Amino acid sequence: MENAQLLLSIAVLGGTGKEGKGLAYRWAKAGYKVIIGSRDAARAESTAQELLTRLEGQASVVGLSNLEAAKKANIAVLTVPYSAHAETLANVKDELKGKLLVDVTVPLVPPKVATVQMPKAGSAAQEAKEILGAETQVCAAFQNISHEHLLDDAAVECDVLVTGSSKEARSETLKLVEAAGLTGWDAGPLENSVVVEGLTSVLIGINKKYGSTHAGIKLTGISKV
Repeated sequence: MENAQLLLSIAVLGGTGKEGKGLAYRWAKAGYKVIIGSRDAARAESTAQELLTRLEGQASVVGLSNLEAAKKANIAVLTVPYSAHAETLANVKDELKGKLLVDVTVPLVPPKVATVQMPKAGSAAQEAKEILGAETQVCAAFQNISHEHLLDDAAVECDVLVTGSSKEARSETLKLVEAAGLTGWDAGPLENSVVVEGLTSVLIGINKKYGSTHAGIKLTGISKV
């Protein structure tokens, strides 16, 4: 594709999970070079092949270890469970220097996943920033999007709030949101990620109470210009 933006490579760390696979599918379909990352490289390769088959080979998707994926990518997206969050970041820290990390992680603490429980740093994204340091830009996004939407080709009636460590980082992340076929909004500095991440527990509780699996959020009273 001629658009230089689509020549970027995206590493989806933890990309064998449902959320990571869904995001990888949408970006690969949009023309990005996608690298599926996993602690198990063979599992990553299997997921990459699954996506290629679904896209009839009309995409660039490969599977590697999380470390190799982070090394080769321009942008990394972290989609691991919170229990693996800190360890994964520590392992790829050096490979993410000078790059952008988009953190999709929500600090869910079983069994009370419908109760907001934030880490000492304030949020998972703020924790990521503390681990990675000043040389890596960090954004938080996609926490409130159900994986069921992502693996479906239909339009998604759910918005994405993007917080981040700089205006430039948020702008780049909003491009990824648009490429995934979603509507994104700049929700301010990374400190605001506590609200975005916390909404996930609220939505889980709503799903349980009202018998749904994919409740989301939609901003009203504002339009894209």
